[in-house]
Amino acid sequence: MVYGSYGYTGKLIVKECRARNLSVMLAGRNEEQLRRQSTESGYPFTVVDSHDGEGLKKLLEPAAIVIHCGGPFRYTAKTMTEACLATNTHYTDITGEYLVFESLPSLDKQAKELNITIMPGTGFDVVPSDCLALHLKNRLPSATHLQLAFTMSKGGLSRGTSKSMTEGMGDGGLIRKDGKLTKIALGEKVLEIDFGSFKTKTLCIPWGDISTAWRSTGIPNIEVYTGATDKMISNAKRSNYLNWLLRMRWVKNFMLKQIDKKPAGPSDEKLESGRSFLWGKVSDDKGQDCVARLETLSGYSLTAKTAVLIAKKIMEGNFKPGFQTPAMAYGPDLIMEIPTTKRVDA
Repeated sequence: MVYGSYGYTGKLIVKECRARNLSVMLAGRNEEQLRRQSTESGYPFTVVDSHDGEGLKKLLEPAAIVIHCGGPFRYTAKTMTEACLATNTHYTDITGEYLVFESLPSLDKQAKELNITIMPGTGFDVVPSDCLALHLKNRLPSATHLQLAFTMSKGGLSRGTSKSMTEGMGDGGLIRKDGKLTKIALGEKVLEIDFGSFKTKTLCIPWGDISTAWRSTGIPNIEVYTGATDKMISNAKRSNYLNWLLRMRWVKNFMLKQIDKKPAGPSDEKLESGRSFLWGKVSDDKGQDCVARLETLSGYSLTAKTAVLIAKKIMEGNFKPGFQTPAMAYGPDLIMEIPTTKRVDA
């Protein structure tokens, strides 16, 4: 089951499913778009709203697994996972929202009893960074601090990603400190990162790894950074004075309407030629440290590959029951199964 199959990333996932000859049901709430996609792909479809719990249960009854693409996931993951538990259906999604990663571990016991997996974050968020974090932890088992950073060449954001980010505006920055999520001001932490072939400034953001990497590695202090221009850093610092405004519903609704006027996502050329670059560093209380770098596909191309790769593994019986992060379930080399991925230890 691919829910939200007609969104920008959902379409890429469906295309990857077709390339792997998987049996798929398309689903979502927009009948017109589903009908068009069904005609193009040859897959059947069902119309169900993401908040219709009973409808989702009927939808998932025949399914082995759902790849949930209908965000923002802070509003949709709960109902979908409840339907999965009711129908013994494996749950995966492509979120990067830390709120989802924080809430779903509470389903671990139920999922284990049902012998199903609950695995959010099977796309660019957070497969490559989760794998990099565990790789570094294995190199330095005594690590107490983890810093992760990522940036892109070419690309841009899909409407879905932009909407998820908009919903999180006004909340400020976040890191994990001594095992607890700790608020910081946006723009408070800035690093210049050497990604190997280039260096760039990066800005600390509340990315999903502050939750997932903690569970994958047990490292209690985690910060995540993304490539940023001087203007982006300045805007982030200024936004701290406007958090009260950015949290208002009418402001978010206005911004969401503006997003709907933009292209669905990056062009095909950017999708194919773009690359993702990741950097990670662990250190311990004795002053030891390790650094590693990763280069792989562009974010949305990678999401399609990893989401379907993981779904296929689960359908073949290769899974761990309960709440999992990608690296917890499949180890640090999962990302190396994606063609053209390179990892370098420094």
